[in-house]
Amino acid sequence: MGTRRTNLPGVGTQIDFTTEAGRHISVVIHEDGRRFIGFYDVDDPDSCQLSVPLSTEEATALAHLIDPAPIDAVRTDGIDLVTEHIPVTSRSPYAGRLLGDTGARTRTGASIVAVLRRHSAHPSPGPDFRFAGGDTLVAVGTREGVDALAEIISGG
Repeated sequence: MGTRRTNLPGVGTQIDFTTEAGRHISVVIHEDGRRFIGFYDVDDPDSCQLSVPLSTEEATALAHLIDPAPIDAVRTDGIDLVTEHIPVTSRSPYAGRLLGDTGARTRTGASIVAVLRRHSAHPSPGPDFRFAGGDTLVAVGTREGVDALAEIISGG
């Protein structure tokens, strides 16, 4: 199972997900909030079999069906903040390294507010917290900051 995030300049962000069974699913989040889910041919991962457009409300409803407690975006005084889960894969340059090594807040303005592990959660990790492959970071910031943090963590 793997996830890859790609910045699409002028469009938004594409998140590719490969299931344990090898199925390729892609979510494109446009800058204006539109979302599309694409399903790809197992034999040709570049061939999209079906694309389903979702409004913000539909995407939220689908997220609630899949995960009954997803983290939603927060809007404060006209500034859009997002909260997002960012995986630390075994290929991440930060797997096994300290949170402080990322320079996350300085480089992106986004904050890592928690780290989720298989059987535990670590709220408010300090700079000496050591990441492990399989961790999931809970990040808060602007869309641009969180996207930049995801790029850093993935090594992109």
